Amino acid sequence: MRLLKDNKKYCFVMDMEVRDYELDCEQIVNNANYLHYMEHTRHKFCSDAGLSFIDMHNHGMDAVVRKIEIEYKTSLRGGESFLSCLRLDRRGPRFIFHQDIIKPNGEMVVEAVVTVVVLKDGKLSRGDELAAVFSKYIR
Repeated sequence: MRLLKDNKKYCFVMDMEVRDYELDCEQIVNNANYLHYMEHTRHKFCSDAGLSFIDMHNHGMDAVVRKIEIEYKTSLRGGESFLSCLRLDRRGPRFIFHQDIIKPNGEMVVEAVVTVVVLKDGKLSRGDELAAVFSKYIR
């Protein structure tokens, strides 16, 4: 676990940087790009935990987003660096990713809750195989 400002605990933190093509006409990050940042973070987390999305799929498992709740607090601008952080809970068959995007000074940019379910051979499953891989990360 990594502890950041406000004593929030994360099981995965990734350094990222805004790229110029992610900006809108106001020179701030377009809102859809935050979803890309969070998805990239979840994929990297899975890979680092020992099971990439490709490996999952090759074993008949597909982790799919069921719901995203996102709150935009402030904007990122071109060239800014940021931390993309997550912690993980499990509720029955659902994996709940609490994902925050934070500026280096600790300012919260985005807070999101991403609910993911697992399909096994195309059918909804409890996700026990994935839970075994994530066991040391689930709160």
